[in-house]
Amino acid sequence: MRINVSQQLKSSIGSIRNYEVNEVVNIAGGDSMVEGKVTLVRTDRGILARATLHTEVGVTCSRCLSLFDCPLMLNIAEEYFPITDVVSGTSLSLPEEPGCFTIDEHHVLDLTEAIRQYALLAIPMKPLCGEDCAGLCPTCGYNLNQGPCGCLPQEADPRWSKLNKLALQKGTE
Repeated sequence: MRINVSQQLKSSIGSIRNYEVNEVVNIAGGDSMVEGKVTLVRTDRGILARATLHTEVGVTCSRCLSLFDCPLMLNIAEEYFPITDVVSGTSLSLPEEPGCFTIDEHHVLDLTEAIRQYALLAIPMKPLCGEDCAGLCPTCGYNLNQGPCGCLPQEADPRWSKLNKLALQKGTE
C-alpha cells in the first residue's frame, strides 16, 4: 500500500488524512487481502501512520497439522521519516532509531512492510483450527477430527498405577 504524502509533508503539524485500505499483501509467503482504515497525521519529524486492519493468513494447526485461515486484527502505529526535504529536495538525516520506516525520495509512504511485520507478530505461536481440535493419533498419525482411528487403546504405563488408583478413589467420593 503506497501513499503519496508530498502535500501532507508541506502541511502544518497535526494535519490529518484518512484512507481506506483494500489491497493484497504478501504475508508469510502467501497473499492475503488486507482491509481497514489508515489515518496519517503530520508530525514535526514526519508522518504518523495509525491503522486498524483486518486480514486472514494461512497457517498450520499445531495439533492436527491441517491448513486453515487464521483471522488477524492489526493495530498499527508507526512514524515514517522523510529521507529528502519536500521543498528543497536535499537529503535529510534519519533518527538514530534502528529499523525506522522511511518515506522515499518521491515522497511515497509504503505501509506494506509495516503490515507484514505486524501480521507476523499477530499470528499465534500455536495456532489452532478450532478450540475443540482433537489433534493426531500418537500411534498412527490419523487426524482425529475426522473420526476415531483403528488403533487399539494403549495400556497405561504401570508406573502410573498408584496415581490412577488414587484418582479413581477421589472420583468415587
